[in-house]
Amino acid sequence: MKVFRGLPNDRARAPCALTIGNFDGVHRGHQALLARVCAAASDMGLEAAVMTFEPHPREFFARRAGDLSKAPNRIANLRDKLQSLSNAGIDRVIVEHFNEHFAAISPQDFVERVLVDGLHVKWLMVGDDFCYGARRAGNVAMLIEAGKRHGFHVETLPTVMHGAQRISSSAVRSALAAGDFDQAGQLLGHPYAMSGHVIHGQKLGRTLGFPTLNLRVAHRPALSGIFIVQVHGLGPEPLPAVASLGVRPTVDDSGRVLLEVHVFDFAQSCYGKMVRVEFLEKIRDEEKYTDLATLTAAIARDSDQARAWFARRAAALTATDRI
Repeated sequence: MKVFRGLPNDRARAPCALTIGNFDGVHRGHQALLARVCAAASDMGLEAAVMTFEPHPREFFARRAGDLSKAPNRIANLRDKLQSLSNAGIDRVIVEHFNEHFAAISPQDFVERVLVDGLHVKWLMVGDDFCYGARRAGNVAMLIEAGKRHGFHVETLPTVMHGAQRISSSAVRSALAAGDFDQAGQLLGHPYAMSGHVIHGQKLGRTLGFPTLNLRVAHRPALSGIFIVQVHGLGPEPLPAVASLGVRPTVDDSGRVLLEVHVFDFAQSCYGKMVRVEFLEKIRDEEKYTDLATLTAAIARDSDQARAWFARRAAALTATDRI
């Protein structure tokens, strides 16, 4: 899959079947849309392409207004989003920097400069509530008319449902915030996980007797707290662990978000290694403690609870195998 930061240059502008969106989480609704784009691209001999945005437009407008509480918490980082798009069969992704200039583009300029001249779109799929251009002035009806003038076909995808619930990034965020990983997995179509490179930390966990793998989190995540997890990428099988995702209020007042993972009975150095942390169950919310001794005791309780959870799961799997 080819990834472009902004519109491709002339030599890379092959005609394409395109879809546009934030694709946070690439949930089952997104997957249905991407499958239709890939099918149309195959039928027409085009590249299957996605245009997405960084930062999220709502985050951009929240920062401009000085109120980040209005920005959506992220389900996935850009790396995980791109991997999901690649897994869906997309040939080309345009990561458009959403800034003042892009936010001010008129609907007409968006069609002519971005879709037609910039991307050579021949077929386009969007959600039935899609809006575009400055102040979201463009809508699907206007896009269909523009397509007739400029020679590209427009389709919309009806809402994808999970039972009586509309599958959406907002629904996934709500499930994650509640620690409902079964529900999140059903909406996503796979277990929820975060990936990243292991970075150097303050080495505090090691001094407390609980060494951690640290992953930088560049965005505001859709969940926070203490979790039972398993780590992929450190061996042939996922390894059991307990993790803290948050701002570490007891030891850090910077507000920086970090994912700290204590892998049980694991002592290898793996700085720089890419790992994937799969979330299994929430233990509790993040707390601020009065001192390191109290923090250490809480970590010990969390670790014991996680170990007990894995022991119960192993026993249940063994019992199932005997049936």
